[in-house]
Amino acid sequence: MIKARTLQDLFRRYRRPGDLVYSCICLAVSLVLAASLSAQTTWVAGTKLLAQPAFWPHVAVLAMVLFSALHLVSGLISDKLDGRWQEVWFWLRSVEFAGWFMIYVIAVPYLGYLPATLVFTLALTWRLGYRGARHLGAAALFGLAVVVVLKSLLQVKVPGGAVYELLPATLRSFMLTYF
Repeated sequence: MIKARTLQDLFRRYRRPGDLVYSCICLAVSLVLAASLSAQTTWVAGTKLLAQPAFWPHVAVLAMVLFSALHLVSGLISDKLDGRWQEVWFWLRSVEFAGWFMIYVIAVPYLGYLPATLVFTLALTWRLGYRGARHLGAAALFGLAVVVVLKSLLQVKVPGGAVYELLPATLRSFMLTYF
């Protein structure tokens, strides 16, 4: 354990990898939110300040602008640690999984909930590097369990897939109801 010799040592800040990119994104988002406040909230005449519908959103967004600006300034004046672009690349890699989810959401109305869920769980399992039959079987069982629990037990309404229209009437009705 490293002991701080002075109070300044205790509160010394280093610019971590990705700090500048993150603080710029936060400042940009908070400025966009601040610019849209007048269109999204209203001030009501004759109402106390703390009861105004626009008061707390203004406080929150202005605090976001202030603290993200302070974060950016502190990042600019702090000593730099190496590894910024490795950190940014790590963030961008995580966006891949949002893309997978969007593909899944787009596929459900075409394939149906059960087939899309099975394809999605198997594809993600394969993408994550689990390629053995045991892992793929577990992924397929998990996908099936999710569909059965949500559609049959919890009766969540999910639109039927266009592929179900190709099935015979009795099977189509069963698939639309339970899968």
